[in-house]
Amino acid sequence: MTLFRLFLSVLFVSLIIYTIITIANHGWNLLPIFFGDMKAMTWPGQFNFDFFGFLLLSGLWVSWRNNFTPRGLILGLIAVGGGILFLSAYLLYLSYQTKGDMKQIMLGENRI
Repeated sequence: MTLFRLFLSVLFVSLIIYTIITIANHGWNLLPIFFGDMKAMTWPGQFNFDFFGFLLLSGLWVSWRNNFTPRGLILGLIAVGGGILFLSAYLLYLSYQTKGDMKQIMLGENRI
């Protein structure tokens, strides 16, 4: 569990730094670029489409894990928009909340 938590922490911190640098150099204009690449049917667009599938799956899992409650649906939407920045923080939080029980982390407390 220690290595998993370290991995999540490194992902979170490194993405924060990367995002700050990217925003400083290119601004907040992500969505037109992200969806524009998909519309252009290029390799960056293919990667973005594939990645968007992972984002949707992440949001669906977070919502499902929280039994599609209003809180779960909101967290799911945040997962879709927040990507690994949200998911790494969420999993790190869950790893402490569940005392490292990976089954409870993945399934939620109602499915154990």
